[in-house]
Amino acid sequence: MNTSGVITAAVYLKPGEIFISDKPAVVKTVLGSCISVTMFNARLCLGAICHGLLPECNEMNGCNCACVEEFRYVDCSIRKMLEELHSLGILNGEIEVKMFGGADMFKTVRGKPNPINVGEQNIKAALKVMGDSNVRLAASDTGGSRGRQIIFIPTTGEVFLKRLGRNEMVKQA
Repeated sequence: MNTSGVITAAVYLKPGEIFISDKPAVVKTVLGSCISVTMFNARLCLGAICHGLLPECNEMNGCNCACVEEFRYVDCSIRKMLEELHSLGILNGEIEVKMFGGADMFKTVRGKPNPINVGEQNIKAALKVMGDSNVRLAASDTGGSRGRQIIFIPTTGEVFLKRLGRNEMVKQA
């Protein structure tokens, strides 16, 4: 583990990816209707982040995810991050969880109202998995109609957020 506090990696998290580390890093991603959930454990200075595109994996059928593209799905990504943290001896009560994204990016399709709000479905899927897993959401910035850029520091759990279309960057709790 690098204890110097010097950033050793710059990571751009693409849709359908997760990143888990106890090494100093800066993880950036851009979200529209997608969801990013961050998890942080202060005892081990370890953080995890996902970039889920779609709410649920249809191949799951009530069991653990075995689908080919599991990290594309919000439910699979959150379960996988929790599984990894639990394998390190981290208890649910030691995990600080934050959630971002889920904007309604497609209010209209060909000039007509779009009845499908993927962002809202992603938010609901994330909240359901968190509720089922008994983890508490510490902070969130979700919904609306603007995309977001977030920067996550896995060794501190800090998240910085910029709503697209604005110039300021805001630290989220």
